[in-house]
Amino acid sequence: MVRSWSSVAEAVDSDPEADRGDAPGGPADPAGDEAARARALEAVLFVRAEPMGLPELGRILAVPEGAVRAAAEDLADRLRGSGLMLQAHADALQLATRPEVAAVVERALHPELPGRLSRAAIETLAIIAYRQPVARAALEGIRGVNCDAVLSSLERRGLVEEVGRDPGPGRARLFGTTLRFLQVVGLERIEHLPPLADPRPPPGDGG
Repeated sequence: MVRSWSSVAEAVDSDPEADRGDAPGGPADPAGDEAARARALEAVLFVRAEPMGLPELGRILAVPEGAVRAAAEDLADRLRGSGLMLQAHADALQLATRPEVAAVVERALHPELPGRLSRAAIETLAIIAYRQPVARAALEGIRGVNCDAVLSSLERRGLVEEVGRDPGPGRARLFGTTLRFLQVVGLERIEHLPPLADPRPPPGDGG
């Protein structure tokens, strides 16, 4: 029978063995084994995903700083040839990915669909950015073509999203840009978009 998360949490919280690291079958104490210390150090650095100082690591692992340094050397040796490396600076340690896998990691962190945006997608994205919130009918009125496929593509890429519904008949979806759009174009706020060029000729231009 499937239990709710609250019941699972209550069961874990009430488990008398939960805090007994020395219980039969429980986790090994990293303070007593060099290999275990290296594994524990790797796990802590992995879950924290940020630089950590030797004093803090020593408190967490319940070992002297010298033992942390030894575990770090062991871990660095074990990571050679893998996609990860152990970075050390002053008294801080951090797990990081190696430069040779940077492109793959970037794709994992910011997944994109294959290929570049089409001209139609760029035009549609620009209209949404400057006129948001905007309905599909308004987009098609400006571009003069059906925009269903382009809108779906932009939504899948995380560049636009539904931001509301038109109060008129049919309750049409209204589209706007996303935080991902700001990240891609390098802006802090949508208000920082550059002004549109005025297509009208300057005064006195007879052309």
